[in-house]
Amino acid sequence: MTVPEPFRRARDTLRAFLAGEPIRPELDLEEMPAPQRLAPYAAALSGSVYRDVGADAETEVATGRLIVLYDPEGRNGWTGGFRVVAYIRADLEPEIAADELIGSVAWSWLLEALEPAGYAGVSGTVTRAVSESFGDKRGEPSTTELELRASWSPTGDDLTGHVLAWCQVMCTTAGLPPAGVSALPDRPGGSGH
Repeated sequence: MTVPEPFRRARDTLRAFLAGEPIRPELDLEEMPAPQRLAPYAAALSGSVYRDVGADAETEVATGRLIVLYDPEGRNGWTGGFRVVAYIRADLEPEIAADELIGSVAWSWLLEALEPAGYAGVSGTVTRAVSESFGDKRGEPSTTELELRASWSPTGDDLTGHVLAWCQVMCTTAGLPPAGVSALPDRPGGSGH
């Protein structure tokens, strides 16, 4: 089966992110198998955001997947032949997770990041989850997570801005400062995040 040129360019864009300089040192991207039943052509990336926890150790604080679907015939609800599907899961500090506006804020991060790339037909959900431990695990601290699931249609054929937007939102939900800005160090009375 001959791969259509628009999808080949999209796949090459994803691979260029893997072969090029890292976007941020805290962000690790990998190619992953794409679901084959959603569209005739698909490609996918997975990502992880890491934070230093001291003593040369890092912990994973966010993960994500970006799937690019292509159907030369288009689909109902798509604008054009492409659809991008994004998933991001990040650990949250309990006080941030308790904010009733965190879902709206996370959604606005996505829309702002996508604005320069151009998009249409965006939809999705933002979920907050609190996990509490009981029984033999009762000593483990509660954890809070945010999950963002979204899909949209790019308004052009260049997917560079869409991959960058996904990476940016994944890093933002992980609590990293914007690229090029240093976080304040931990200090009495401050969280350093």
